[in-house]
Amino acid sequence: QVQLVESGGGLVQAGGSLRLACGPSGRTFRSYDMAWFRQAPGRDRDFVASINWNGGNTYYADSVKGRFTISRDGAANTVHLQMNSLKPEDTAVYYCAADSRTRYLSTRRDWEYWGQGTQVTVSS
Repeated sequence: QVQLVESGGGLVQAGGSLRLACGPSGRTFRSYDMAWFRQAPGRDRDFVASINWNGGNTYYADSVKGRFTISRDGAANTVHLQMNSLKPEDTAVYYCAADSRTRYLSTRRDWEYWGQGTQVTVSS
């Protein structure tokens, strides 16, 4: 069983930056595609960004393209989401997801494993 733990959320002013991290609790997920989703109050959980198992391919939602960067550190067994130029509309709970299948191009919510989420709040 793969368990994912997110960290790095918090409160930041508009225009600021945050760096989220996702690490496993349990076995390694080095061979898994990884993704970040987010869910704002009263809204569906939406795709944010994804990366394939070896870090060679990434995919972003249009709303974050050019501002967010997803990366993975194989040695540390960690996936990061660097968020720059944050806007109040980026406020949400951010979830890490993993899948043993080739999923990095999928924006659907049917990924295999999920973390508990970390809150990101951007004040105006």
